[in-house]
Amino acid sequence: MKVAQTKRQAVIQTENLQFYYDTHHALKNINLKFEKQKITALIGPSGCGKSTFLRTMNRMNDLIPKACTKGAIWIGGENITDSSIDPVELRKKVGMVFQHASVFPFSIYENIAYGPRIHGENNKKVLDNIVEENLRAAALWDEVKDQLDKNATGLSGGQQQRLTIARTLATKPNIILMDEPTSALDPISTTKVEELIMSLKEQYTIVIVTHNMQQAARISDYTAFFLNGEVKEYGQTAKIFTRPVFSETKDYIAGKFG
Repeated sequence: MKVAQTKRQAVIQTENLQFYYDTHHALKNINLKFEKQKITALIGPSGCGKSTFLRTMNRMNDLIPKACTKGAIWIGGENITDSSIDPVELRKKVGMVFQHASVFPFSIYENIAYGPRIHGENNKKVLDNIVEENLRAAALWDEVKDQLDKNATGLSGGQQQRLTIARTLATKPNIILMDEPTSALDPISTTKVEELIMSLKEQYTIVIVTHNMQQAARISDYTAFFLNGEVKEYGQTAKIFTRPVFSETKDYIAGKFG
């Protein structure tokens, strides 16, 4: 199902989005637009719907029994909640990076080559180029170029997370979703991943869930504050953090709850 030209102005647009875990109403009437090559941070207390919302954008919630999505999510001119949309094809365009690095238990090279292989690319020279290109994009090439045959599980936590990002880039997505990608990392690794995220917005639209208010303020262009399954406030990050409209937003940013 194609959407009208007016909706294509946003890379992602949700309209009256509702989500239910069986009888639990987890997302309530979410209406958001995400702009091209911008980073949007999703903030809010635990259990407020941030990660649930993130997973609706590449249909990860389809895997949950008795889950139900209502409303629309427009990506690339299509309502991706429509049953005609293939979730596997969708996830090529909308990549996901999780809280804990999910490297495969084989070589660094094969971690990157895996996605292109399952989509039919078997030319060794092409795969070599894909591996190098995406390890460079993830600021990891210089650290691992002489050990591509090494098992990826032997990398540090920060390197594993950057490898996960490189693997996501290898399928050539337009959008990258990140669910607390630095929460399990030390400060130095966190800085490297944040620098990587900011460099990636030159080519990708990024949506990131974070509990780290300083991180949201440092790296995002826009911020959405979720509370009790609703978007309480949304706007440019500088404004949200310095001149929030609602007292709940101000109190959460100040650490008074959450």
